[in-house]
Amino acid sequence: MTYSGDVLKNEEKAMMSLRALYRKYGYTQYKMNKFEEYDLYVRNKNFLASEQIITFNDTNGKLLALKPDVTLSIVKNAKDDASLCKYFYNENVYRLSHTGREFKERMQAGLECIGPIDLYAMAEVILLADRSLQLISGRYALDISHMGYLSGLFDGLGLAEEQAARMLRCISEKNVPEIEKLSQAFGLQEDDTRRLAAIAALYGSFEETIGLLKKLSINERTDEAVSELESVFTVIKSFGAGENIRLDFSIVNDMTYYNGIIFQGFVDGIPTGVLSGGRYDKLLERFGKKAGAIGFAVYLDLLERFDEAPRPFDVDVLLLYDETTDAQALARAVKVLTDDNMSVRAERGPADGIKYRQLYQMKDGGFDVLERLD
Repeated sequence: MTYSGDVLKNEEKAMMSLRALYRKYGYTQYKMNKFEEYDLYVRNKNFLASEQIITFNDTNGKLLALKPDVTLSIVKNAKDDASLCKYFYNENVYRLSHTGREFKERMQAGLECIGPIDLYAMAEVILLADRSLQLISGRYALDISHMGYLSGLFDGLGLAEEQAARMLRCISEKNVPEIEKLSQAFGLQEDDTRRLAAIAALYGSFEETIGLLKKLSINERTDEAVSELESVFTVIKSFGAGENIRLDFSIVNDMTYYNGIIFQGFVDGIPTGVLSGGRYDKLLERFGKKAGAIGFAVYLDLLERFDEAPRPFDVDVLLLYDETTDAQALARAVKVLTDDNMSVRAERGPADGIKYRQLYQMKDGGFDVLERLD
């Protein structure tokens, strides 16, 4: 017997589960239009996955854009007061495809927590990222790093902004030879070069790697970042989670927007991250708001082919009828079968090329079973 969930796409099933999860923790749904004023996106292009945006003029000549992002809209409309705003969303965004050759409408879910962000709020968001991945697959990893640690490290090494950006890129690629080359060009000491290479190579379970991160810390800012990571992980452990969290400082993001913990989620069977997020207080500052913010997005479109074994059949029941069949009797028969949670294709026979589990034939106002394959 086939249940209704079996005919939903993977991304649709995930969206329903995620929506229930976020509501369980008190997040309310945020809805937005398909488009926003283009100016919102052009002023924050570095925050977007791509600078390519679909634009058009409305009837008043105002330049609008099909939304490539949801977070910017939430931040723009968030209240700048002492209250904590907790939103989740499931929206279609319009971005370049993974090949970069065409625009695609892509399904995305996520949540944002904006306001006075404390230790619990950070831990809860990361917990929900972890549990979002768990709903998608039991085989997953949530990789975490800290932009405050990296920015404190670069400042401590005396790197200029452009130098820090180049070094950040090398760390994200785990490119140790290039790190060594840049370190020499920037006049860094051998100990500092080894420290940068060790951070780039660092990867493993949180409890196994946090000690090494402490040893690599060089100043108060990096110490504070380590302390925050430890505190957040301790709260996550209180939820009974954390086994799938890994420290990985190749997880980086734009320092113009992100200032704290950042993370990416991966599931077995998909070669790229299906979830990304982090602390982005600096984006709020760009909107003139004093609040903090942390959130993440789940890229549901990546689940289209995830764990999708070839179906041995197209439909549970192929129901054949002919020109003598009464349409009302046919409708009643289809209702009986679908009410029994079976998928049904009514076809004026013969019907070649359709794979079915059971073959029925309308006869005398009812139906006969001609063939069962299970």
